[in-house]
Amino acid sequence: MATKKGKAATQAHGGDRQIATNRKAFHEYFIEDTLEAGLVLHGSEIKSVRAGKVNLRDSYVAIRNDEAWLIGTHIAGYAQASFQDHEPRRDRKLLLHRLEIDRWLARAEQKGYTIIPLRMYLKNNRAKVEIGLARGKQQHDKRHAIAERDVQRDIDRALKESRG
Repeated sequence: MATKKGKAATQAHGGDRQIATNRKAFHEYFIEDTLEAGLVLHGSEIKSVRAGKVNLRDSYVAIRNDEAWLIGTHIAGYAQASFQDHEPRRDRKLLLHRLEIDRWLARAEQKGYTIIPLRMYLKNNRAKVEIGLARGKQQHDKRHAIAERDVQRDIDRALKESRG
């Protein structure tokens, strides 16, 4: 059983339990819009998700045959699973409404846009994925973001030293 302190540390966004985040996505892309999607998982996969053994780093969302699919996500095998353990990098179906799929497909087909997973979390004991409509950053955009972050860190440090 998790303690209050440990449980509070793993929760974000109103009681959702954070499983994995795609930190690289915010460095590589401008995120234009986000959407919550359900995820179709096998029994051993949900056990691994609850254990936090998920990697979203090289994942993306593809729309095939009017269905959204999460591709490239690594969910590690579950040690206590029987001989019917899951394939770690298999494509997983996302649960979205037809109108959402059509709207996001139209936006993603524009030049320079893609759909990527931003984070995975448990909401009411169900696995959810927050997906984002992303536009790729150029190298100079990345340098600019790093410079802004460094300046903000210096400002915060100076303010902290002047208070203390």
